[in-house]
Amino acid sequence: MVYDLRTDYLAEGYSEENAVEFDSEATIAALEQALRHLEHQPERIGHGRTLCHRLVDGDRWDLVFNIAEGVRGRSREAQVPALLEMFNIPYTFSDPLVCAVTLDKAVTKKLVRDAGLNTPDFCVIRELDDTHGIRMGYPLFAKPIAEGTGKGIDQSSHLENRDQLIRLCKLLKRFDTPILVEEFLPGREFTVGILGTGKDARVLGTMEVEILPEAGGTIYSLAVKEHCEELVKYPELADVTLRTEVEELALKSYLALECRDAGRVDIRLDSENKPSFMELNVLPGLHPSHSDLPIIATQQGMSYTELIGAIVDSALNRTFKAL
Repeated sequence: MVYDLRTDYLAEGYSEENAVEFDSEATIAALEQALRHLEHQPERIGHGRTLCHRLVDGDRWDLVFNIAEGVRGRSREAQVPALLEMFNIPYTFSDPLVCAVTLDKAVTKKLVRDAGLNTPDFCVIRELDDTHGIRMGYPLFAKPIAEGTGKGIDQSSHLENRDQLIRLCKLLKRFDTPILVEEFLPGREFTVGILGTGKDARVLGTMEVEILPEAGGTIYSLAVKEHCEELVKYPELADVTLRTEVEELALKSYLALECRDAGRVDIRLDSENKPSFMELNVLPGLHPSHSDLPIIATQQGMSYTELIGAIVDSALNRTFKAL
């Protein structure tokens, strides 16, 4: 098991915001217990730097369950998979190329758009002068180009004019990353869980993200995500026609990006109530009750252990096919 434990990075002096993407001890314990229930023999490795030492020392494993987010750079989620491929060790989830591509929201959207799938128009702001070149009409939405878990997103991310955009771009300089600016999608928001690889990929389920009035706004921000139990409802999407459209877009996006084993796709309705791709998470959170993918699995009658088993089975099946 390779992962980034939040408390490890806080002990190293990282801020709460910088460590928010990393996993809790509760997640790692639940994952370890599920693997044992599946009659595997899990071993905790920890983060990528520890993995490096273990590999150099000659340690090898039949399969690595990798959920390490990485620390630096827009390709950080690709670091552990690249190491494991260098040593010819199988692992769960997507390969280095897909992990790097999907963390960069602009590159992801270009590939989704080139596949003929609906995603809002966008541009990338690398310096303030770039704001003069924006030709999209307001309202817009802005977020760091290569962050997850809602980092850098709050109510001010919804932009009504250029002055608000300039203020936000200055504020987001703290992430030392370009800013993705896209057309604001005003409709309902959904997240779709997907399991499998290639022709075996299938939709697990879809739930709606309903932000409650107690959240003080309608944006699915970092603060709202951190307190989702009190601020968000996650009902299963019941409208069959709409669910079919949302899930078709999600699965086509997953396949176009060549994701593996499992992932989660975020979809929002545009001004014409048409599903539109927002982003895709190839290393979905796996806390049993707090993370979206396990919540979706529970709604579909799949236990946490069964979910982890499906991810492992997918990784093993494609590994054996490659032999």
